[in-house]
Amino acid sequence: MTIAMTWINVGTIDAIPQQGSRTLMLGDTPIALFRTIHDEVFALVDRCPHKHGPLSQGIIHGRRVTCPLHSWVIDLASGEAQGPDEGCAGHIPLRLDGEQIFIGYTPSAGGCTHD
Repeated sequence: MTIAMTWINVGTIDAIPQQGSRTLMLGDTPIALFRTIHDEVFALVDRCPHKHGPLSQGIIHGRRVTCPLHSWVIDLASGEAQGPDEGCAGHIPLRLDGEQIFIGYTPSAGGCTHD
């Protein structure tokens, strides 16, 4: 059985500073929205897979964020920790409609993607 994804409007791209982030709650789950210097937008669960540091407070470089607690580097597109570290911050589906940002929600949201 396929569970339909619900798309939730969470604001506009301009509400997130370039190379910055914005946070919100999806139920009990903290979500971080990230915007790169090239205006790409990504959404991850706002917890580093290492010690649950707030990724939203990390430094964005390219398509990655460095956790402020222990400097783990997390890929924004997949949520995967970059080697030699292992683990995954939950990846949240996201789509843009013009300037509007929509995040996808299903009861199993927050998993990692593996392309």
